[in-house]
Amino acid sequence: MIRYYTQDTPFRFKRKRLTSNWLKAVSGEAGKRLGDIGIIFCSDACLLGINRRYLGHDYYTDIITFDYCEGDVLSGDLFISVDTVRDNAAFYGAPFEEELSRVIVHGLLHLIGYDDHSDSDTAAMRAAEDRALALLESLR
Repeated sequence: MIRYYTQDTPFRFKRKRLTSNWLKAVSGEAGKRLGDIGIIFCSDACLLGINRRYLGHDYYTDIITFDYCEGDVLSGDLFISVDTVRDNAAFYGAPFEEELSRVIVHGLLHLIGYDDHSDSDTAAMRAAEDRALALLESLR
């Protein structure tokens, strides 16, 4: 089950049903099942604090994924900075909703097993994000 939360931001996410169905489809295509997924929309300050406390990193980021997966069941928490997503959307010239969808599925792809530590990993992650975004469009 996917649950949506907000922390330290007035942002309200309105595409819960569509996003949940989409993430279930992405998981299924990877041969995985959804367990408990928390998607927490927060501020830059909130995510920076998480980054410092749990990862020892002193920089802003758009998402931090905590993986609680067991076997083929995907479970975890996706903390997403709405502020950074908005900034990145402007930087890349992308609509906010598209960039937010990309970041959400990026977190799910980490739970599936994708990584982004090397150039080849990043390229594979980006290709998987693009396929997932195409799937989202087909569900609309």
